[in-house]
Amino acid sequence: MAVALFDLDNTLLSGDSDYLWGTYLVEQGVVDGDYYETENNRYYREYKEGVLDIFEFLRFSLRPLRDNDPARMLQLRKSFIRHCIEPIIPDASRKLIEKHRDLGDELVIITATNSFVTSPIAELLGVHHLIATDPEVIEGQYTGNVAGEPCFREGKVKRLRRWLDDFQMTLDASWFYSDSHNDLPLLEVVDNPVVVDPDEILAELARQRGWPAISLHG
Repeated sequence: MAVALFDLDNTLLSGDSDYLWGTYLVEQGVVDGDYYETENNRYYREYKEGVLDIFEFLRFSLRPLRDNDPARMLQLRKSFIRHCIEPIIPDASRKLIEKHRDLGDELVIITATNSFVTSPIAELLGVHHLIATDPEVIEGQYTGNVAGEPCFREGKVKRLRRWLDDFQMTLDASWFYSDSHNDLPLLEVVDNPVVVDPDEILAELARQRGWPAISLHG
């Protein structure tokens, strides 16, 4: 059985769930609008440029979980998924997932976005394995800190290797689909890297290395 790995934001989704969650919190009045929108845009720009300080960003993005009632945040998340995420799941993404399911591959979404946001998205897509950045929870309360290794850049590879050990699997005949040059460390270790509507940096690297490119968002 081969492992089929999928990045989430701008790969399976026609948008970035982390960025959209921040925008949604602004719209709902959960966070200070001007400050949060400015910072959210800055971090998203730094991510695309490949210069994001992941720990600085996580201190910013996980703070609303710390500062708000958990029940309210769960209700907001439910509405967010319905209004902001369901409309940006392309049929082509669902078909790609089903293709690998039919092949008998083990399906895994692997994403830098935190698991509070992404766990219901993985469920919506019918993918049972999710490797994501985990918010720290102590005695039932979010602390605003990250638990363990962020699932970002080289951290994705580290988190994946631990997952492979846990499930006694290997990367033999493995697949990974991603849009971002930030995922280069993981694209380089799978047997079948595929770029999906790639950013300019990744598109050029894919051309140089002969990696296939597909579009899910056309």
